[in-house]
Amino acid sequence: MTIEERLSSEFGLRADYTQNIINLIDEGNTIPFIARYRKEMHGSCDDQVLRNFADRLKYLRNLDDEKAKVQKVITEQGKWTDELAAALEKALTLTEVEDIYRPYKPKRKTRASVAIAKGLEPLADILQAQKAGVDIKAEAEKFITEEVPTVEDAIAGAKDIIAERISDSADLRKELRDILANKAVLSCELLENENSPTYETYAGFKQEVKNLPSHRILAINRGEKEKCLKVEIQIDEKLTIPVIEKEFKKNCEETNALMDEVIADAYDRLLFPSLERECRNNLTDVANEQAIKMFEVNLRPLLLEAPLKNNVIMGFDPGYHNGCKIAVIDRNGAVLDTTVVYPTPPRNKTEEALEKLKAMIEKNKVDIIAIGNGTASKESEIFVAELIKHCSHPVSYAVLSEAGASVYSASKLAAEEFPEYDVNLRSAVSIARRLQDPLAELIKIDVKSIGVGQYQHDMPQNRLTEVLEGVVEDCVNSVGVDLNTASPSLLSYVSGLNMSIAKNIVDFRSKVKGFKSREQLLSVPKLGPKAYEQCAGFLRVVGGDNVLDNTAVHPESYDGARKLLHLFNLSEDDVKNGNLILLPKLVEDKGQKKVAEECGIGVPTLVDIETELLKPGRDIRESMPKPVLRSDVIHMEDLKEGMIFSGVVRNVVDFGAFVDIGVHQDGLVHISQLSDSFVKHPSDVVKVGDVVDVKVTAVDLAKKRISLTMKGIEKEEK
Repeated sequence: MTIEERLSSEFGLRADYTQNIINLIDEGNTIPFIARYRKEMHGSCDDQVLRNFADRLKYLRNLDDEKAKVQKVITEQGKWTDELAAALEKALTLTEVEDIYRPYKPKRKTRASVAIAKGLEPLADILQAQKAGVDIKAEAEKFITEEVPTVEDAIAGAKDIIAERISDSADLRKELRDILANKAVLSCELLENENSPTYETYAGFKQEVKNLPSHRILAINRGEKEKCLKVEIQIDEKLTIPVIEKEFKKNCEETNALMDEVIADAYDRLLFPSLERECRNNLTDVANEQAIKMFEVNLRPLLLEAPLKNNVIMGFDPGYHNGCKIAVIDRNGAVLDTTVVYPTPPRNKTEEALEKLKAMIEKNKVDIIAIGNGTASKESEIFVAELIKHCSHPVSYAVLSEAGASVYSASKLAAEEFPEYDVNLRSAVSIARRLQDPLAELIKIDVKSIGVGQYQHDMPQNRLTEVLEGVVEDCVNSVGVDLNTASPSLLSYVSGLNMSIAKNIVDFRSKVKGFKSREQLLSVPKLGPKAYEQCAGFLRVVGGDNVLDNTAVHPESYDGARKLLHLFNLSEDDVKNGNLILLPKLVEDKGQKKVAEECGIGVPTLVDIETELLKPGRDIRESMPKPVLRSDVIHMEDLKEGMIFSGVVRNVVDFGAFVDIGVHQDGLVHISQLSDSFVKHPSDVVKVGDVVDVKVTAVDLAKKRISLTMKGIEKEEK
């Protein structure tokens, strides 16, 4: 089966769609561009399907490359056979290819290689043949030399050779690997260590490998790394040894005892340790991919949270000894005012802070205060709730994650953006801007530092970065970017652009005092026709010369859009003035397919153009849940079992969801408490940013744990 045939089968795509996607990727088109502007060529696959397709294409091509390398090496050794060719053709994974290559792979010095060098391979062939009547000692005597002084040495060397052959058997390894995957048990022993109490849950822990959830695997791996746990894979030898015997042991009285010893040695010394490592590695790989998937699932809604536009926001970065850093930004994100106050311990200058911030709020007409949820957050929230009571006009506050804010504020990017402010004040600005436009601000931060997942430091960092940056790219391009206000950081994630071109765009924008059209992009240094093709549809020009430049309609489809308007006696002025309310009905009456043909475009492109013409300049985030704004504070000590709150989902993990209900500590809704129905995975029910109703089921003040449920709340309210 060819790569194209396999991809078509795995993704359920027509053969021509599969070939088109491969061609588009090979031509250097980005995933967002392919997903949005080449729908007719792939059947309207979304960006996630296309990314998975691209990953799989890369894997299958690597698989073919490895097969070619293996064939070349074995052929050069003069050992290539039709059987090997057939086995390699059937191999579906890199592991299977490695198994086939194993007997022919140059090895470092082993007991078997030493025995072979001593000329004992023919003796191994004789013993492995297990023919009735064979005299083992007599055969071994023929191989006594200066290097092999005794019969016992000859037999031991031959046994080592046979043991390695058993270990190198591709078919055997595959069968045993499957047995371990389905029948093996992972066990843990708690070791004495200063960090051991963290892992007490795993003292005497045992669970079948096939049933281990990803988060548990990662926790066990971390415990092992910290020398708190001794971890083993256990399997009943009654399930494994007979499999080896079936393939390598014949019923020969003379050699039965010898083969029993060889099989036991091959299994204990070579096979099981190798397969155990493989099993652990496979568990870790699967767990890593699941954890990375959770990062991906959580990051997307976080980046696409609704912006709080047209609000003056005060960023409040809490602290103790160094005070609370304050920054006020205007409706466009520009910094209006900054200060530092000390309402928290040890200084406790509450009255002074109240007066200073009250004056700042009234002077700048602050609408919302954004409080970071880090150190001193709870004390700061109590202070802000009191501050609001003293303000002459309505002010509300929101507590939001400040994960990564300190990383950004100390970065070269932040220093370039705010050279006049110290690190702490930059963090306050970042917190304020996160509330005003989450996407525009969060993309400035290393995606691994945003804090929506588990065990991010244990993940393969290159893979984690690749996946998360793909999410950022998809989000930025699905929202679209204002060409005249976007930062270089935001522009660098636009399809076809990089940081160098993004900076050139900003420099050019400054020289021409703002873009009037998308076409001007072609005058930007280093932005050629290919980059223009990739990026143009995702960049918006608000109030420019052409209303279509403020939509997601690609310039290549402008003629089609104009033909569509002309077909129904409409104009671009009608688009500007919002006079297209009847357009969908007109298209439906005439027939989508016929209209698309008359406009020279495909039906998917027609549908997209319709949507864009109806709402030029629309922001898809406007339909997302708005941040929960508060004006008073709740203390953990005030929580009682049975209380019902409206909270915000802050993080989703394999075993549940953490929900912010307005106290300093997020509460956990365990997977079993997410719904009255069976929940396969928490992400099927909730996502980051969702506003949900939850009920308190338990509060542990000593351990600072809040248990919540989403079950049965509607029934009680009714």
